[in-house]
Formats: sequence, structure tokens, C-alpha cells
Amino acid sequence: MVDAAARFDKAAATVIHTFEELEPDVLNAMSSVASRPIYAADLVNADSTILPPGSNEETKGRAFISAWCPQEEVLNHDSVGGFLTHCGWYSVTESMSAGVPMLFWPYFSDQQTNRKYACKDWEVGVEIGSDVKRDEVERLMKELMEGEKGKHIKKRAGEWKRLAYEATSRHGSLSMNLEKLVCDIISK
Repeated sequence: MVDAAARFDKAAATVIHTFEELEPDVLNAMSSVASRPIYAADLVNADSTILPPGSNEETKGRAFISAWCPQEEVLNHDSVGGFLTHCGWYSVTESMSAGVPMLFWPYFSDQQTNRKYACKDWEVGVEIGSDVKRDEVERLMKELMEGEKGKHIKKRAGEWKRLAYEATSRHGSLSMNLEKLVCDIISK
């Protein structure tokens, strides 16, 4: 991370996978110290994962593991009432963009920070404790989908879905930032 930060001034610009309405304070702080433009734009497509051989045999009859699925399509399906996530940035932003409440189970790295923001600041989910038991997962998922706290979280998730939709609309912040980025690249 320190190495990456040291290279910021050598870059022509910095592209961050977010949208302005989600992290205005972070983007403003970065813009105030950066000597080059900061663009909030979705330019990354992380659509594959490598699974160890035999993964499907190991879980046969209980689950199906796929190296990739169209997560946005799955999350936007009407039957999805909640999403158990490790709190990776893509999972959190895709769930918020789909208006899907989340059950957070972070492991390491940025996942703890993502969980903190999504749970405490954006109010789009609940956290599983560190001593995870099947009954607790079931109880929390029911609360998320049917309980009073879940109703509030679903409402907040719907608000973030609307903001994400507006950000990606023709004159939204993501579209405008992407247009600025392309114009800057062409003009150089």
C-alpha cells in the first residue's frame, strides 16, 4: 500500500472503483492532496475466480460452486432477499447497487473496513459475530429479511440503489467522471 501511494504522483490520474455519493469525504480528501485528477468510475471487471480441482465433488448434494456467475443478475433477481458476503468491495457495491440487504462475514484486509462502513454508516446489513454457528446465521438472515431491523436495512438498501442508479444515469456522477477521464486521455 505504501508503495502504491508513493507512485500516485507519477500517474497521470487515479481511478477509484466507487461513486461520489457513496464516498464523498474520501474522494474530496484524496482530491485535496493529489496533484493529478481523481476519477470515481467503474472501470474494473473482476469476473473470474480460480477454484481448486474437485471443489464441486466435495460439495455435491449440498451446494454448487462456480468459478463465476453473473452476480449482478443474481443480486437483481426478485427472489433475492439478502446476501451473505465476505465484504469484498465489489460484493458490497454490487449489493448496494441492487438494493439487496447484506449479512456481513468479513475475513481480512479491506473487508473489515468495508463492513464498518456498510453496517454502521450506510446501514445496509448486519454482521455475523466471530464465533459463527449455523443457528446464528439462520437467525440473522431471518432478521435481515423479515424483522424490524431488516425493514430499516431494506429501506436504506433501496435508497442506495436509487443513488447508484442516478450515479450511472446519463448525467450522473459516474458517467460524468468517465467522460472527463476519456476527454483527458484524448487531449494528452
